[in-house]
Amino acid sequence: MIKLENVSKQYHIHSGWRTVLDDINFEMKGNDKVGFLGRNGAGKSTLIRLISGVEQPSKGTVSRGVSVSWPLAFGGAFQGSLTGMDNLRFIARIYDVDIQYVRDFVQDFAELGSYLYEPVKSYSQGMRARFAFALSMAIEFDCFLIDEVISVGDARFHRKCEEELFERRKDRGIILVSHEVHNIRERCNSVCVLHQGKMKHFDNIDEGYDFYNSLI
Repeated sequence: MIKLENVSKQYHIHSGWRTVLDDINFEMKGNDKVGFLGRNGAGKSTLIRLISGVEQPSKGTVSRGVSVSWPLAFGGAFQGSLTGMDNLRFIARIYDVDIQYVRDFVQDFAELGSYLYEPVKSYSQGMRARFAFALSMAIEFDCFLIDEVISVGDARFHRKCEEELFERRKDRGIILVSHEVHNIRERCNSVCVLHQGKMKHFDNIDEGYDFYNSLI
């Protein structure tokens, strides 16, 4: 189970404090597949970082009773001066996963070739995203956090990602953050809409989409 209780998130900007999320309550169980809709700047990516633990809330609590991935294709936690292989070893040790297995999987899936042994700071944005996604797939999680990840790479790599995540791991929980409603229609059972720091949940995706459209 993943549970957010009275969660708020504020950032200090030049003109003062900005509230991105305001008193959010959310709960999902088991293999629920939940989509989040919202306009640019509505707080979708902030919410997924809070759920993953990459960031902490300003107020409230985030509880995780299951293992939760980092946001797929998010490479912000990598040490840029270290090689991909060094970062891979570090993450494999944290999650107590066989390093040889993780290396073989990432090398095959991410298609980085010799760049796996180069500093991550030398990677292009696409290479870093492929590396992060492959690492996420090499380590098994109960719930995967997806922040527009299926736009990563070319059409062939796109299909490869979808098969690995949505077909081979169809029994896992998914939180899909997007502004593309067709992705949520295809992958999710319910939807939450973020607007002006508040969140509204809909069991019926069509109702959620209608509400989202009324805000645009």
